[in-house]
Amino acid sequence: MSVGFSGPPPIFSALFVIVPIFIVGVIVVMVVKGLSTWAGNNAAEVVNTQARVVSKRIEVSGGSGDTSSSTTYFVTFEFPDGRRIELRVRGSVHGLLVEGDQGTLNYQGTRFNDFQRDI
Repeated sequence: MSVGFSGPPPIFSALFVIVPIFIVGVIVVMVVKGLSTWAGNNAAEVVNTQARVVSKRIEVSGGSGDTSSSTTYFVTFEFPDGRRIELRVRGSVHGLLVEGDQGTLNYQGTRFNDFQRDI
């Protein structure tokens, strides 16, 4: 009677199928979500309205050890009726805006286009 291994345990075989399917699924969901946001922004009307900068924030991700970090910039605008919207902006725009600035905000859906400060 010979006792031997007939291959890897079944759990390993299952993981070699489940893990790649999970990774591909996550990638597909991210792509669909990004395309949905992009299409929604394109379908939204372009809005020009008076607004005031009420806050700014920065979100940093990554950057541990030898990996590089990524920084995302956000600005919250308040409209005259009290509604607020937080929009993602470029770092160069974020650096030029100051809380309390008032002017004309141009945006489309969740996409920041421009902010012209009142003089």
